[in-house]
Amino acid sequence: MTETVPSDIEITSTDAAVTMTLRGAMTLPYVTQIVAKFDTLPMDRTVRAYLSGVTRFDTSAAWAIASLRTRLETAGQHLEIRGAGIGHESLLKSVTDAMPVITPAPVVAGGLIEWVAAIGSSMVDAVTFVLELIGYFGLFLSRLLRAIRHPKEFRLTALVHHCQEVGFKAVPIVALMAFLIGVVLAFQGSTQLKQFGAEVFIVDLIAVSILRELGILLTSIIVAGRTASAFTAAIGSMKMREEIDAMRSLGLDPAATLFVPRILALVLMLPILGLIANVMGLFGGAIMAWIDLGISPEMFMTRLVNGTDVSHLAAGMIKAPVFALIIGVVGCHAGMQVQSNAESLGRMTSSSVVAAIFAVIMADAVFSIFFAQIGF
Repeated sequence: MTETVPSDIEITSTDAAVTMTLRGAMTLPYVTQIVAKFDTLPMDRTVRAYLSGVTRFDTSAAWAIASLRTRLETAGQHLEIRGAGIGHESLLKSVTDAMPVITPAPVVAGGLIEWVAAIGSSMVDAVTFVLELIGYFGLFLSRLLRAIRHPKEFRLTALVHHCQEVGFKAVPIVALMAFLIGVVLAFQGSTQLKQFGAEVFIVDLIAVSILRELGILLTSIIVAGRTASAFTAAIGSMKMREEIDAMRSLGLDPAATLFVPRILALVLMLPILGLIANVMGLFGGAIMAWIDLGISPEMFMTRLVNGTDVSHLAAGMIKAPVFALIIGVVGCHAGMQVQSNAESLGRMTSSSVVAAIFAVIMADAVFSIFFAQIGF
């Protein structure tokens, strides 16, 4: 009668490798303790298993060793089998070949994983974009403070030029837009107010809408479409022609030379354009109220002065510098992202317009909620 000796595993470890000496019966009754012993092995170094002392060896022990080999290979290490007999090697090879190969599930186009991955990627891109805009805003502030400390370095001629480009040349389109908005607002408002005999309140409707929201918001949208694209195209063209690299070679700071005059011109001119839009919007509303409701210009002006609080005008004008900073920073940032091809220039120009308009509307929503919360 053959006596079965229980399995015994002796483990010694060095910095380079783990030596594992197996003795006795490596069979199914002992596979649980064998696996438990294998689980204690470190996965950060080579493991050498000596099987010369194994008296009995079945498929359960071969499976435990094959699983250990897979775990080590996954961790970037390997298992060396030494002292195994021909029968042990043959059984171990058969079990290893029969082990299931786990392949990652393929990503199905349009599936949930791809959808979640797309959302995550978009969120990362959006956060990165916002952080870059904040960085460019900080760059603008630092160069502006430097210009204040060193007035001789400030480019006054460029500032005047950009004030003309973004301000005075935009007056006709801004005035016409505001006039038409006032006309439409008065016409639509009068149609509704007539039903309640409250035609006189058309003045309040026009004044609050124009002064508080529509005047500066629509002006900013027009300026965003007109000026953000111009900033991106101008700076992007300079980058394509490597003029910005040449400026750096000459010791000129692109932020001080290109960003500060443009953004500062917007900050100065947008409130003026907003005031022009307010005046023209009220003028258009007064004309339509006179034609449609018989409210004379004198009555319109009296009602406007007596019934409209100046806080409505202040609420609109406070937004103007913020909107100007947003448009300017977005336009300059997009220009610096242009690569050395025309396709990139066109893509970034369109992108800057969309981003600037979206950011302005978002900021206006934040202002509205904030003013409502503080009762302004």
